[in-house]
Amino acid sequence: MNRQQLQNFLRTTDPEALELLWLTADGMRRCEVGDAIHLRGLCEISSICSRRCLYCGLRADRQIKRDRMSMSEILRAAEKAVELGYGTIVLQAGEDPALSREWVAQVIELIKDSTDLAITLSLGEQSNETLREWRDAGADRYLLRFETSNPELYRRIHPDSKKGRNRLDQLWAMHEMGYQVGSGFMIGVPGQTENDLVNDLLALPRLPLKMIGIGPYLPHPETPLGQHPELYLAPPEDQVVATPLLVWKVIALARLQVPKANIPATTALAVLDEQEGRKLALQRGANVVMPNITPAAQRSLYDIYPSKGRAEAAEQTSDAMTTFDDQLKRDIASIGRTVGTGRGDALWSWKEN
Repeated sequence: MNRQQLQNFLRTTDPEALELLWLTADGMRRCEVGDAIHLRGLCEISSICSRRCLYCGLRADRQIKRDRMSMSEILRAAEKAVELGYGTIVLQAGEDPALSREWVAQVIELIKDSTDLAITLSLGEQSNETLREWRDAGADRYLLRFETSNPELYRRIHPDSKKGRNRLDQLWAMHEMGYQVGSGFMIGVPGQTENDLVNDLLALPRLPLKMIGIGPYLPHPETPLGQHPELYLAPPEDQVVATPLLVWKVIALARLQVPKANIPATTALAVLDEQEGRKLALQRGANVVMPNITPAAQRSLYDIYPSKGRAEAAEQTSDAMTTFDDQLKRDIASIGRTVGTGRGDALWSWKEN
């Protein structure tokens, strides 16, 4: 789609135009990736982070209790993912210096030796040497959002951005190493304009992406952006505001931009709309859900944005996690979809997109 078409859909409130968008995106999803909804077990392995991103509850200068999972705890979470029938475990963390190249490689090898799970890493910005060792150890995928295609806005919300390297460089490096690469952006960051959002959507097919993660910006109230968003906002007529409707539109447009990608319906969207957020995303282009399988003690400390815990409250214990899993699978059946089996890889070459 071109810039004008994307802009028109982002602006429209016409019911007929919206219904056309939903039907087209859902039809594209069905044609390109099928009716299966793939479940990925999300494991938040460390709430320690060395970065000072202006919106994130894990920023380094917050005086909060933090924790890091042990290898044995991570392995038990992987076994829980297998028990629930998931094909992938996603290891996510802040940029924790103790998650060394060697330690993470050992975790990957332990999971691979014990299970058939695909492993997705979401561990922030890393050196090529580290990424290569993790790939050699058996990591299959890497998820790193570029967050915004506006470099000035990115620098504003990431005051300690690493000089001489950006996230787009890392995406291309990982692609060359053989990772299945995932990325995406936030909707509604203070300072983000409609033009920025259109540029984010236009960037997607230019990147070697097999997964696209898009969600609403949810500031933590104990962060600079949470406390003083007015210091960063775009002019009132231009500032993007993350509503459920806008997030559904962007998910649908992302499906049309990159038809064969795996696109999750995120927990953050479930915070915006607890009743229909995920379900309608799955009917408007998304085909992945990432249930949280982090042990309750560690999950409560992964305080990245407000209401995250409420959105995941049904998953707080092992028994409750199983109950949540059962309900999730019933919800999937209720919209005429099936639960995916196996790893759920995006089996296509980026050049085909």
